[in-house]
Amino acid sequence: MELTVSLAQHTYTILIQKGALQTVGDWAAALWQPQKIVLVTDENVSSLYSEQVQNSLIAAGFHVTIAAVPAGETSKSLEMATWLYDTFAEAGLTRSDGVIILGGGVVGDLGAFAASTYMRGIHFLQIPTSLVAQVDSSIGGKTAVNTQTAKNLVGTFTQPDGVLIDPLVLNTLPLRRVREGIAEIIKTAAIADTTLWSQLADLKDEADLLRHSEAIIYACCEVKRRVVEQDPFDHQERLTLNFGHTIGHALENTAGYGEIAHGEGVALGMIQISRNAEKRGEITAGLTQQLTEMIQKFHLPTEHHLNKETLYQALTHDKKARGNQIKIILVPEIGRAIIQPIPLEMMRDYIEE
Repeated sequence: MELTVSLAQHTYTILIQKGALQTVGDWAAALWQPQKIVLVTDENVSSLYSEQVQNSLIAAGFHVTIAAVPAGETSKSLEMATWLYDTFAEAGLTRSDGVIILGGGVVGDLGAFAASTYMRGIHFLQIPTSLVAQVDSSIGGKTAVNTQTAKNLVGTFTQPDGVLIDPLVLNTLPLRRVREGIAEIIKTAAIADTTLWSQLADLKDEADLLRHSEAIIYACCEVKRRVVEQDPFDHQERLTLNFGHTIGHALENTAGYGEIAHGEGVALGMIQISRNAEKRGEITAGLTQQLTEMIQKFHLPTEHHLNKETLYQALTHDKKARGNQIKIILVPEIGRAIIQPIPLEMMRDYIEE
């Protein structure tokens, strides 16, 4: 399965195919001339796949250096980006060389950020290995690192030259990581795809979803492709992809990065903002229950106990804030999302129980 993302100044293809990782060298050689490459990964993924990928790339004519960062959200930092810059320089990367990113959302965001800012930007490819990255974060060109103030506060919009998705790598994921990817799939269905929502409703559990991973990943990528093409820089429609993320990111930050996983924060955020919007009569009655039942089905959290004022202070740094306003995303009915600007102070109403 293939999808093409067509933007005004850049076009690239998303390849979704079981077993595709075995042919990564041929895939990269079809996109790039032989050159120096730094393969950015994390220590967990590296132990599973980096040798295989490196050998395939070398056989295709590339010179490869592996840069493995510690696994986990805390690696998505300016300090780790600086370490990558030094690694790129030591590997002799010039503006004619590239970066290939092998890993989940943390490595995908970090590696792409480092590539997009090293020497004012060098090209890169994404090989996402987590479900979150395969259905969402590896596509669309958002790069970022976290700071102590907020998640994804520093970043760029820089598109990859290609994305290779091999659903078979999901078989090595811990169940918690599968579940947080499912949160992003639920989000995608809720905002834009009633057919996908029906498919999720028919699934028995996480294992059943993985059996249908190729088609489900394709459906999510198709939604994201369409939205990114219409709004590449996150000014309007692309914001709908952030359903659940405003509160979710604040939860991640407030709890301490890694304590609440990204997908867990998104699940909690979707429920909380919908619960309070439903109380205010802004969305269809019963919508929150639909979301809650779907989220519970895949064993994601539905309640949190973090301090509301601390949570509010964290979300005031959200990138959707403009001056004293913030744009929140609501789902009035399954398959449709709306963008609603509100005064920032009013966000308190959406984080009350």
